[in-house]
Amino acid sequence: MLRTTSTRLPRSVSLFGRLTRLNSSFTIPATQKGVIFYENGGELHYKDIAVPKPKPNEILINIKYSGVCHTDLHAWKGDWPLPVKLPLVGGHEGAGVVVAKGKDVTNFEIGDLAGVKWLNSSCMACEYCELGHESNCAKADLSGYTHDGSFQQYATADAIQAAPIPKDTDLAEVAPILCAGVTVYKALKTSGAKPGQWVAISGAAGGLGSLAVQYATAMGLRVLGIDGGEGKEELFKSLGGEVFVDFTKTKDMVSAIQEATNGGPHAVVNVSVSEAAIQQSTEYVRPTGTVVLVGLPAHAYVKSEIFSHVVKSISIKGSYVGNRADTREAIDFFSRNLVKSPIKIIGLSELPKVYELMEEGKILGRYVVDTSR
Repeated sequence: MLRTTSTRLPRSVSLFGRLTRLNSSFTIPATQKGVIFYENGGELHYKDIAVPKPKPNEILINIKYSGVCHTDLHAWKGDWPLPVKLPLVGGHEGAGVVVAKGKDVTNFEIGDLAGVKWLNSSCMACEYCELGHESNCAKADLSGYTHDGSFQQYATADAIQAAPIPKDTDLAEVAPILCAGVTVYKALKTSGAKPGQWVAISGAAGGLGSLAVQYATAMGLRVLGIDGGEGKEELFKSLGGEVFVDFTKTKDMVSAIQEATNGGPHAVVNVSVSEAAIQQSTEYVRPTGTVVLVGLPAHAYVKSEIFSHVVKSISIKGSYVGNRADTREAIDFFSRNLVKSPIKIIGLSELPKVYELMEEGKILGRYVVDTSR
């Protein structure tokens, strides 16, 4: 059963969240439970591992919940050209409580709520960092990829890039916002779509897509969702989507989408991991429209027929997570109840099951792991 934000007292912080602000220190154990792997595609070990110690510029976060992203699956399998740190603790959507901090940290206090993001740190001095493109920094350090991430009970994070989370926030439901939410919000901004225009979300009922639908609706866009499988249209419609196209039942996808949007969507956000779906989006997008690439299928290419590309004057853009301002804005949408996380909570020890469901394309919404079990 997927659950969404409600007006009840958030169970994940409630009394605990208030008590942390009365304490100036926490008892930090020497070991903790975490999921670690030693080789790409190797066994995922749920075991006791050492609790990391924060560097002068870092905070130590007691992770309560962590979202599970398709990127975590890619990192484990070693799908991408950038090699992962081995051994590795994955995860980059961790939400919890600051329990320790380095001597140089001034923007967090013990007891604050904080989040682990994909971008753990960057140099903050190059041209990309100066322009707010920290994720494009050549020295970027990535949580759950080159830096041990949030599939453990205690994780370190660079204090500059760590996400401040408002007090009394439901930590389970905010966790997916830290990557999935920020990523789709930035992609929608990158698309240039304006209120009242159509945006197509390819992969609309998955972890990224279910949030993209809501952000797009909150931004005043008309949303067409593309996905296939049991329960996906129902989820899409429940999140505010307007038109759903089931690729498993539709023979001529291009015609169906263009007819439903009176000429094609003004923008397409591809969060699916289907190379064929990505290529198809260049065909049905409206003239002068923008195709935004977000999902990262392994070894895939985007192909666009040159004549149509030129005559239609379409744009193809890549969008890679978001910066600190994007993060703050994305969390603000969540805090104002404009975006909800359709999540299913399981124990951290069950992480391998989530990876299996991802590979089978059977996930609705977002899985979130509870690090206490």
